[in-house]
Amino acid sequence: MNEELEQQIVSEVKRYIQDNLPLSKLSDEELQDQVEDIVSQKIKGLYCPIEQKVSIIQQVYSSIRGFGLLDSIIFDDTITEVMINGPDNIFIEQNGRLFQLDKHFESQRRLEDIIQRIVGLAGREVNQANPICDTRLPDGSRVNVVLPPIALCGPTVTIRKFSKTPMTIERLIKYGSITQEIADKLELLVKAKYNIFICGGTGSGKTTFLNALSNYIPHDERVITIEDSAELQIVNIDNLVSLETRNANASGVGQITIRDLIKSSLRMRPERIIVGECRGGEALDMLQAMNTGHDGSLSTGHANSTEDMLSRLETMVLQGAEGLPLEAIRQQIASAVDIIIHLSRLRDKSRKTMEISEVVGYEKGRVILNPLYKFEEDENSTLTKVSGSLKRTENKMVNIHKLQLSGFNIEI
Repeated sequence: MNEELEQQIVSEVKRYIQDNLPLSKLSDEELQDQVEDIVSQKIKGLYCPIEQKVSIIQQVYSSIRGFGLLDSIIFDDTITEVMINGPDNIFIEQNGRLFQLDKHFESQRRLEDIIQRIVGLAGREVNQANPICDTRLPDGSRVNVVLPPIALCGPTVTIRKFSKTPMTIERLIKYGSITQEIADKLELLVKAKYNIFICGGTGSGKTTFLNALSNYIPHDERVITIEDSAELQIVNIDNLVSLETRNANASGVGQITIRDLIKSSLRMRPERIIVGECRGGEALDMLQAMNTGHDGSLSTGHANSTEDMLSRLETMVLQGAEGLPLEAIRQQIASAVDIIIHLSRLRDKSRKTMEISEVVGYEKGRVILNPLYKFEEDENSTLTKVSGSLKRTENKMVNIHKLQLSGFNIEI
């Protein structure tokens, strides 16, 4: 059976079901059974391999109850990101590279229906009054939606796929992002409750790295995670509270921000606070939490280097408290943040840990960094393939008091 005939059968079965079945009264399982029966009847006498039959059933069911065309993309584990620029332009990231799919939605209305279904599942709203929404799919994948008239090319959806297997340090070592030796040192830093900031550009693997680091947190601690849309996969911690922001409703009320959640979390007796990403004024609350007995906190931020992360933090704090003097902000950063890890996506699309630095203090108007590890390319590097590793600098680690308090008498 060729593709044209397949699509014709999908359309005919879909139309028959919508015209003849009481869809509002059927459960998902009952609808699935009905679709299978009707498809079997429709293809009787036609040559149709079992894989093609399954595909037809899935397409019909998805178009009625699922996310239509999106379902087949989401179920493909090799796809890591989906970018929909209106109904006719669908791009995917597969194995680190971008491709345009030769598929499209039936209409803009159909795409808008799918968007409303996605957003509704997480209890959120997106409409002309609130045309921008961050949400997630039932499997945890992160979704950003922008509707017209803000998006000129039509409804725009960006999906960051959710990994079904939680990221671990062992997998980061396997991918060549870090070495076992550095992983052992990071384990000590997490267990000794150093406040760690992970920075990097878009798609550099910040959340993935944060997820892996969080597995080093001792199992008996109380941990609170705060995110725009919940995507962290922290396992083996029993006393875990996951908090998620909420957008304002159509009347413009009911918004819960990361700042609100951080303030609330301080009353929940946390031992560690993990903020998925600092983007604005919440950085001030995060720094204050780190400075008020919540050592061992972790967070991420967008920046192009460890030095850049410091200036980004300053800017973010100023968004939350314009009147604060720069000197006070820098002193706050210097006393709150212990370690900054910089990640990058290199020219061959691989993700590497580029630098691990400690914040050693505030001196002469600036925050002082002490680089401990830096990525160096070796002679095997080419224009299309990056080869190299994190190398220990000659700088000694200065702030070792937390290691000593935790009973680790080891040099980092």
